[in-house]
Amino acid sequence: MHVLITGSSGQIGTNLALYLLERGHRVFGVDVRPNTWTDAFPTLLQDLSAPFANYKGGLGHVPYPKDLDVVVHFAAHAKVHELVQQPARALENVTTTFNVLEFCRHNGLPVIFSSSREVYGDIRRYITEESYADFAFTESPYSASKIAGEAFIYSYAQCYDMRYLVFRFSNVYGRYDVDIERMERVIPLFIRKIARGEPIIVYGEKKVLDFTYVDDCVAGVYQGIELLASGREANQTINLAYGQGNSLVTLAEYIGEALGVAPDMTIEPARVGEVTHYVANIGKARALLGYTPQVSLREGIGRAVRWATEYWEGNQTR
Repeated sequence: MHVLITGSSGQIGTNLALYLLERGHRVFGVDVRPNTWTDAFPTLLQDLSAPFANYKGGLGHVPYPKDLDVVVHFAAHAKVHELVQQPARALENVTTTFNVLEFCRHNGLPVIFSSSREVYGDIRRYITEESYADFAFTESPYSASKIAGEAFIYSYAQCYDMRYLVFRFSNVYGRYDVDIERMERVIPLFIRKIARGEPIIVYGEKKVLDFTYVDDCVAGVYQGIELLASGREANQTINLAYGQGNSLVTLAEYIGEALGVAPDMTIEPARVGEVTHYVANIGKARALLGYTPQVSLREGIGRAVRWATEYWEGNQTR
């Protein structure tokens, strides 16, 4: 297969690309920034939120490969709290998805869209089965951008017979997730601060989230790619997570355990726009894809801590 990945320089994009290459597939990446982790596949540097006029064969003036089988659309501004402060970036997410869908429509390509558990809002009823998302609970501009992206996907399937899979991810972590200066994410931030003996702030003492190790996420996406490329029935929205909730306090304790350091924690209220409870129902992923996550949070944190500390020591950036 030949797979185009947008957002190919990010954590999930890089892991997926390397996973595909290891299995003999070809990858073409598109991102607004270079891939700092690997040069194993070609990457076109392009802002996909810009306006385009010609989608046949590419976006803008640079042609894309003509023998593509599937487009995997990961590109997005993804930090919830930052998009509360800068909502225009959420609109760029919507424009980017529209452009990718137009490219797929004009070139007859199926698409995988990376949505988010944020579309469920702040779950107080503890319902996370895919058909029960209630958009009245939209918590932030980021979640609104993912809801809008899903809506565009469904409309293109209805109007243009576009084949798709929508994956709702949940707190993916692991390899290639240490670029804190570019985007501050909780797990690498906690690893760095706890390793240094610095205090950390836990926003939401009772916040419970479903953390997904990146290898499980990538395995699920790959199963989706195979389904789309095979021509079998698709057009599904699927939760892709571990299926178990853990608090941020537990997360910090696991990091401290892996580092051999007791975390110095301060508890503050959850921030505006943040979801405070989410545990995914992954029954649909199991049934449709044979998806079986393998890595518990404790094991995954151990892996993430080892990878991050080795990376920082090797690059002397910590």
